Amino acid sequence: MIFSAIELQQKAAMEPFVFQGEVDVSSLATSTNNDIRQIDPVFIKGMCTVDRQELIFSFSIEGKMILPCARTLVDVPYAFKFDVTEVFSTALVLEEEDEEDEVHLVTDDLIDLTPLIEEQILLKMPFRVFSEEEALDGGEGWTYYLEEERIEEEKNKIDPRLAKLQDLFQNSDQNDSE
Repeated sequence: MIFSAIELQQKAAMEPFVFQGEVDVSSLATSTNNDIRQIDPVFIKGMCTVDRQELIFSFSIEGKMILPCARTLVDVPYAFKFDVTEVFSTALVLEEEDEEDEVHLVTDDLIDLTPLIEEQILLKMPFRVFSEEEALDGGEGWTYYLEEERIEEEKNKIDPRLAKLQDLFQNSDQNDSE
């Protein structure tokens, strides 16, 4: 998704410039630095406004990707939608404030949103996902359970060394009730 800065300044001078379209970000799936197994083209919808020498892009990114389950490594479809704001400056030199606020400098009159879209997808990607269909509860020599279940099980579990005392207390309770 490439725009000309000069055209945008002319079109967005009076009212916001509205844009939408699909962006192919399949290169994210071939990158070895992430867990994305497959990603469909993402849908972008937004607008651009002009404020002096700044072009402000506000847009939403919507799409679907396939990630591995953290437990079983099966494919898990993950749909996402989020909003992004990116600021570009046509000034020759960025001020110190702009450098801290992540303002991008426009060079060669072209603004390419595709690398920023890919970066935002990677930033918003969940650390791990879990499959609902293929949940394993255990295997040979291991069991999967939640921490709360383990704590409850520990409370109800009787130490075998003290099991005879448990019987003693039960016997004394029966004698008292008679």
